[in-house]
Amino acid sequence: MNTPQLDVVVRGTGPALLLAHGAGGGIEGNFGLVLDDLARDHTLVGPHYPGAGGSPAATGPLDLDDLADQMVTEAVAAGQESFAVLGESLGSAVAVRIAARHPERVRGLVLTAGFPAADPVLALAARLIKSLADAGRWEEVARFTHLSCLSPADLAAASPADLDAAVARTRAGMPPGMLDHFDLVSRVDVRADLGDLSAPALVVAPTGDRLVLPESSYRLAAGIPGAKLIELPGAAHILNETDRATWLHHVRRFLDTLPPASE
Repeated sequence: MNTPQLDVVVRGTGPALLLAHGAGGGIEGNFGLVLDDLARDHTLVGPHYPGAGGSPAATGPLDLDDLADQMVTEAVAAGQESFAVLGESLGSAVAVRIAARHPERVRGLVLTAGFPAADPVLALAARLIKSLADAGRWEEVARFTHLSCLSPADLAAASPADLDAAVARTRAGMPPGMLDHFDLVSRVDVRADLGDLSAPALVVAPTGDRLVLPESSYRLAAGIPGAKLIELPGAAHILNETDRATWLHHVRRFLDTLPPASE
């Protein structure tokens, strides 16, 4: 197993939500706009993948099964025997594999900007990020990921100075395990898991996503029995404050429909 002990954020009280972040991201980076709200009435368990947050880097390529099992281990260690899983981007594939391997623990799934396997745009992005990083061109990695994750409207509203400052923040926030995460992105394939999932699922498709095509979310929703699909019109891969508020509204409505947590 190449998954070390993970750095875990635990907040709040109530039914548990296990948070699965995206590649090159983290709990605050992906969920920061809604952590306070969700923690009012849920226990949030947010493990950082190897090489993110305070988690040490893996000693070899990440394995999806290992990562899924370690996420569950961390939730149980935090006192949560069952939970809903909120997955973003790569975290959606992690969430699907958690539900496939531990169906007795998963009360529901929320899959945002997700994919069952890397679509052509995402696969190309992962290759480009690796090639730029291998050449030591980390500023270009930051610029590419920043431009890929925001909407055209948000980018058009930014001045050149604002854009440069945002790229610098992106560069500063990139975790040491980013390349390991994107290597896993390029290898993930949970298509065979989808049809056997039994947990209720909400799939959220940002229609303006330029890193993970919205069609990838549509494939998730089509493959999971009974999954509910909602679209966030024009939303980018990283949700801005307005789109995240809409997301929160839909997610809360979905969470209210889930069966009670097991004791």
